[in-house]
Amino acid sequence: MGLFRRRRPAPAGGRSASREDMDHLAEFVRSRQGVEAYLEPRTAVTENTVILIAHDGEWTRRRVASPAAARQFAAKQGIPVYDTALVGYPNRMREYNRRHKD
Repeated sequence: MGLFRRRRPAPAGGRSASREDMDHLAEFVRSRQGVEAYLEPRTAVTENTVILIAHDGEWTRRRVASPAAARQFAAKQGIPVYDTALVGYPNRMREYNRRHKD
């Protein structure tokens, strides 16, 4: 066991999840139907994020502290959680984006 623990550096320009992020996600779940959570991995630019997608494809994205925190949030809200690296994004999200292009 070493004296120093290696940590990955924070992503450039990134910030960690905040209470406001979690409150926003909880409000999205409360105010939409058929919401599912999609966990996105950490990148060189952002921390772990979760996308919540409603039944009609409306979505929101916020940072989360960790994949475990996202799964815990989803369990508390009673919604399913998927890993985007394994399942990708649902078509309804892409269709929503096409319908709401500027």
